Amino acid sequence: MRSTAFRTALAAGAALAATACAGNSRSEDLAYVERPVENIYNEALRSLDRNSWDLAAAQFNEVQRQHPYSPWAQRAMLMSAYAHYRSRDYEKAVSSAQDYISLHPGGDGAPYAYYLVAICEFDQIIDVGRDQARSDLALLALNEVTARFPESDYARDAELKTDMVRDQLAGKEMEVGRYYLQRGEHLAAINRFKKVVTDYQTTTHVPEALHRLVESYLSIGLTGQAQQVAAVLGTNYPGTDWYSDSYALMQGQGVELPKAPDAKAGFNLIDRIAKLF
Repeated sequence: MRSTAFRTALAAGAALAATACAGNSRSEDLAYVERPVENIYNEALRSLDRNSWDLAAAQFNEVQRQHPYSPWAQRAMLMSAYAHYRSRDYEKAVSSAQDYISLHPGGDGAPYAYYLVAICEFDQIIDVGRDQARSDLALLALNEVTARFPESDYARDAELKTDMVRDQLAGKEMEVGRYYLQRGEHLAAINRFKKVVTDYQTTTHVPEALHRLVESYLSIGLTGQAQQVAAVLGTNYPGTDWYSDSYALMQGQGVELPKAPDAKAGFNLIDRIAKLF
């Protein structure tokens, strides 16, 4: 069970999480003036209340500097990480959270420390049109939260964010696949679209990926593969514009659209698409 003081500290952080990141006062390292640990810690909490994230982080660090072996230091390490996160200083936030994990792997705050690392990576994901290395890091960190603390509130939020990251990664594969398709590099395009279908089955990009596979297979004369993929598309996404486009494309080329398999078999066929070509 978490201590009362720790719950109080995290409650303060959670309440602040919904506020804007405005009014941050930047602060240099504090001059060393020895004071009772409770005073420093409470001053840091007041700085959080004022959205003075950098000052709060410095004050929490001061708790660790002046009272490194106190229970307050352990809590302050995590709250410093949170303050850096609110300041958008993700590097320091991750470093502080990872320090906590290294020193207190079984501490009350370990679930939150892992979660904080994950959301730092998540918040840095850039747009789908650029390199997705950050998305991969976020996915790894989020998966670690759900694997280590599956029953926690952090895991539930991590699962939601994981879905968002996977959609982002699938979107990147689609962008590259469309690029290859436009250039007439059909084999490279097929590999990208198959990856979306087989690795990101729950994302919003699957219907288009299936249609693009139909388009690609028809372009290189693989009618049978195009028919099988179109059948999967029709079974799983019958009311989508992508199915309509595939149907029209095949009809326009005089290719018969086979009877779609039953819904239960649909995703089994999706799993087999990777082996079609």
